[in-house]
Amino acid sequence: MSREIVFDPLLALPVLAVLAALACVVLGFALWRRLAGWWLRGLGALAVLAALANPSLQEEARDPLTDIVLAVVDRTASQGISDRAAQTDAALAELERRIAARANTELRIARVADAPEGSERGTLLMTALSEALAEAPRGRIAGAVLITDGQLHDLDMAPEMPAPVHALLTGREGDWDRRLQVRNAPAFAIIGEPVTLRLRIENQGDVPADAEGMVELFVTIDGGEPQSFSVPVGRDMEVPIRLPHGGMNVIQFEVPAAEGELTDRNNAAVISINGVRDRLRVLLVSGEPHAGERTWRNLLKSDSSVDLVHFTILRPPTKQDGVPVSELSLIAFPTRELFLEKIDEFDLIVFDRYRQRGILPPIYLDNVRRYVEDGGAVLLAAGPEFAGAESLWRSPLAEVLPGMPTARVVERGYTPEVSELGARHPVTAGLEDFAPRPAAEDGTPGWGRWFRQIDVTAETGDTVMRGADARPLLVLDRVEAGRVALLASDHAWLWHRGYEGGGPQLELLRRLAHWMMKEPELEEEALRAEAQGQTINITRRSLAEGARSVTVTTPAGEEVAVELTETAPGRFTASYEGPETGLYRLADAEKDAVIALGPAAPREYAETIATGDKLAPVVERQRGGILRLEDGFPGIRDVRAGRVAAGRGWVGLTPREAYLTTDIRIRPLLPAVLFLLLAAALSLGAWLREGR
Repeated sequence: MSREIVFDPLLALPVLAVLAALACVVLGFALWRRLAGWWLRGLGALAVLAALANPSLQEEARDPLTDIVLAVVDRTASQGISDRAAQTDAALAELERRIAARANTELRIARVADAPEGSERGTLLMTALSEALAEAPRGRIAGAVLITDGQLHDLDMAPEMPAPVHALLTGREGDWDRRLQVRNAPAFAIIGEPVTLRLRIENQGDVPADAEGMVELFVTIDGGEPQSFSVPVGRDMEVPIRLPHGGMNVIQFEVPAAEGELTDRNNAAVISINGVRDRLRVLLVSGEPHAGERTWRNLLKSDSSVDLVHFTILRPPTKQDGVPVSELSLIAFPTRELFLEKIDEFDLIVFDRYRQRGILPPIYLDNVRRYVEDGGAVLLAAGPEFAGAESLWRSPLAEVLPGMPTARVVERGYTPEVSELGARHPVTAGLEDFAPRPAAEDGTPGWGRWFRQIDVTAETGDTVMRGADARPLLVLDRVEAGRVALLASDHAWLWHRGYEGGGPQLELLRRLAHWMMKEPELEEEALRAEAQGQTINITRRSLAEGARSVTVTTPAGEEVAVELTETAPGRFTASYEGPETGLYRLADAEKDAVIALGPAAPREYAETIATGDKLAPVVERQRGGILRLEDGFPGIRDVRAGRVAAGRGWVGLTPREAYLTTDIRIRPLLPAVLFLLLAAALSLGAWLREGR
């Protein structure tokens, strides 16, 4: 119960003020006239003014409200290092016990969990404190206690607290840790050319003397054999890397765990660099001018990333037309330079209707065979000459060609079709979707006809397209490290010219060139993985039929079997939710792949030493304290607002004494009649005294 005197004037305050001024004037006049009863007159006027002010006694019935103590408990990943989780549990239990023992005080707990996997938000300690503060009346906040390792990533979200803030640090004062950082890494790099990455290995905390100096760094590309380097600690260093293939290259850097360090989760880093080709160098050798020659040239020149060297044999040595050589404006064919000295500089060699005329000796063609076996690519666009005596089949190059000519040339119209195997091969899969018109009811593709085909017998490789009478039209083959393609027709240019609506020649040749360049997306036997957040989208391409499954190895070493579903011919897919960030390995009986989800060392592990340096601005602003739990749980005292709220072994809370008013009663101190009688008595006394 609370009692106090309040005023409820019967007149407006300005009127009451005017009356008080008049009373003062009258009282001043009485003093000036030296009237003996001036003081009685003054008391009478005061009684009248008091009656008009209407003084009342106000009584309030109050229910006291509890003081609120906010506890923000850090449960993020870094709090799982060493025995910090146990320290946190013990501290929270003790805080609950201490607050429960205090009169009229309650504890409200906010827990800071890990950010979603793959997120780089880190520890949002101040955000949790702000949200807890917003849900409680500020007038009841007696203080806040943060149980944390001191590592946070949202200091700018710190709220203005109406009471002391204290931090109870987990961890040990003698802790130390080592971490690996990738300072800079490009998003893409040119295949085969060195790209320099900047790394740094540094120690934190109470580092032992034997942990300084040089350490061993392991570099792994796509989960292959690791390369080892001896690198210094505490200095930025440059590591040269060469990307082995196009597409995404997953590179992992790792430093072995040292004895006594807090965790090895920040001893590794994973980056992905997209490998691209600088320029595609193509050698196009045309055996003779024909209608499709310009089509080949225009297609290759239309791509700005292609460096084309094109030679057409306009005047073979056997040609005798009586024109003196000195009058010819022809460039000598640099056969030795191209086919012996610089052949390995080309990514692709195209023989367009080439026939043996003595220009390329057998030793040069044998060098082309060697070029293929060492990893080169040859595309043979065959014309009628391939079926004759001057065919490349009758040269050393025959050892790498996938088809043998039967000496027969088919000269009639036919519609090229994708074979059953070709429907599964990435070079020709879905090629019908690029046709200028829908397929016919009998399944005939919606593109134009060709009118010549060289009859060949496919001895090796994969026949992905068929022509007249289901004869092999496009045969693809792998020869040791290289690749060979045989197109048994010289009428592909009809598609380019739009005959009977044309056809997808550009798409076909683009895929064909990329397959021969070993681009990962055109591999017929491939296992690929793409990350979307914590989801791994798995794609397995295969020419073989049957059920497929992939074994996924998590960063923790757990193996999970994932069944794949065939969503298109030769294409099997599935999705897998990764339980944590880090490097995942995927493998089946034939192929394997690696993929990184999020950073290998999340932001939580960038700094692992427990320290109050980051929290100091927030805590000191409210005159709170930062204490280590390894020194014992501090005592709790009451402190006044604005006073120092922490000391050696203790922290303070500010009692708020908040309450809820449940009832109010107001009654006059005296009836108005009594005030008037008092005023009248005082006035009468003044008159009697002055009348003597």
